[in-house]
Amino acid sequence: MPTFAAIDIGSNSCRLKIASVQQHRLKTLHEDREVTRLGESVFQTGVISPEAMAGTIRALKRFHKAVQLHVVDKVRVVATSAMRDARNAAAFTEWVKSTTGWSVEVISGLEEGRLIHLGVVTHEVGARGRCLLIDLGGGSCEVTLSDAGRVKAMVSLPLGAVRLQQEFLRTDPPAKADVARLKQFIDRELKRAEKKLGTPRVGLVIATSGTAAALAEASVSIVKRPGGARKRVRTNVAVTADVRMLADRLAKMTNAEREAVPGIGPKRSEIIVGGAQVYASLLERMGLKGFRYSPLGLRDGILAQMLGEVDLRASVHKKIEQERWAGVLELCVRYGIDQRKTEPVRQHVVELFDAMPAVHQLPSEYKLWLESAAMLQEVGKFMNHQGHFRHTQYIIANSEIFGFSPEQRLIVSALARYLGKSRPDPMDRVMRGIPVEQQAHVVRAGVLLRLAVALNQDRASAVVKMRTLVYPKRVVLQLVPGRGGAELEAWSLRKERDYFREVFRRELLVEVA
Repeated sequence: MPTFAAIDIGSNSCRLKIASVQQHRLKTLHEDREVTRLGESVFQTGVISPEAMAGTIRALKRFHKAVQLHVVDKVRVVATSAMRDARNAAAFTEWVKSTTGWSVEVISGLEEGRLIHLGVVTHEVGARGRCLLIDLGGGSCEVTLSDAGRVKAMVSLPLGAVRLQQEFLRTDPPAKADVARLKQFIDRELKRAEKKLGTPRVGLVIATSGTAAALAEASVSIVKRPGGARKRVRTNVAVTADVRMLADRLAKMTNAEREAVPGIGPKRSEIIVGGAQVYASLLERMGLKGFRYSPLGLRDGILAQMLGEVDLRASVHKKIEQERWAGVLELCVRYGIDQRKTEPVRQHVVELFDAMPAVHQLPSEYKLWLESAAMLQEVGKFMNHQGHFRHTQYIIANSEIFGFSPEQRLIVSALARYLGKSRPDPMDRVMRGIPVEQQAHVVRAGVLLRLAVALNQDRASAVVKMRTLVYPKRVVLQLVPGRGGAELEAWSLRKERDYFREVFRRELLVEVA
């Protein structure tokens, strides 16, 4: 069974998790973590310092040895807030590539939240009801409202612990004026979150990342009831009142005093003040009773995504497909696409894909990429009807679509780009952005989509039905006319014969019943 590795290059630390697939589930084989503070210099100067780069590269070299030791089949490396903000992020990704051979994928805050949500709901049984997820990392804080295992609303806020420390808390202990400015900034950002999330009525709040773990444990040790008795014994649960009391106490302590608090330790003590204030304010503002800490996080979501993409029988596969399709439909609504007109194109491209596997020889995931491109082929008309294929490509490639990586969005955008007179060319700007090993797939898939579009020329008539016959040297498309006939569709298909022959080395014959 395959073995996967997920690497999370965060603003505060780098994390590695290696897992193998056993009976359609993931079994953890190895974990590692290193505090590298990649975002510390970014939030001060806008660039990653050479020292932070070098420290992160050392950690990644250690991860690389572990990956080789466990004979990992596939590695996915993602970077988050610090890399999103750094002006010299490209230089760092090149350094990683030259040192380890890994390509770093810089993901958006919303994609980060989606993956964290996927990791939590895949493994936490309690998270499959209505709940709120909070992940406060080094550079950002993702808050997700989930119901029945699905994302209902999500917001990504610039409230990471390292970011707040660098921007507001420069003295030890922090000055009162700086703490007051910090609270004002947090309140401003939480107002923005309220507009998106409202007042979530949930019975469960799950918090992930190191700040939540530290607060949950520290609140037990530092917050005592009258008479010195502790009310709680569970160290993975924190009550809102205790978090507020702890946050205010930590803001008055020196770093040495915070370091001595059980659960915080030397590394976390340097950045805990800002993170504690965020949790206290967020819980109070949204009327939440507290949170439960979960050790799951971004790397678990990455592994779940990798499992779902290769194991069609895994329970997470269906969830990922649902998320992706919901993202596609949401984009259709945003740009005013009439789905009644694009749905027949989607149906026809699926028929062609299923009928000609020996001809197109495409990986199975291209069926979804084709369906997505079929639905989104006209989003560019939102900007301008003239040259809308170029606009379509730009919108798809640069839009946030749940479940699609930047590379996958680029593939879908390329499929929609070449539906007009232009043909894919390796020297085109769009094609240059697609990995070399995927370019031939894009060309072949594009032919299928062009045929599906040709089958839907006369939208005033009923949808044309089709039968596909595949022979060693030719493919025959037999059309069953709708109310308005099929002459226009047959004519459009015959225009694609030369290109079909060029790509697939087979003749395309069109017959009208």
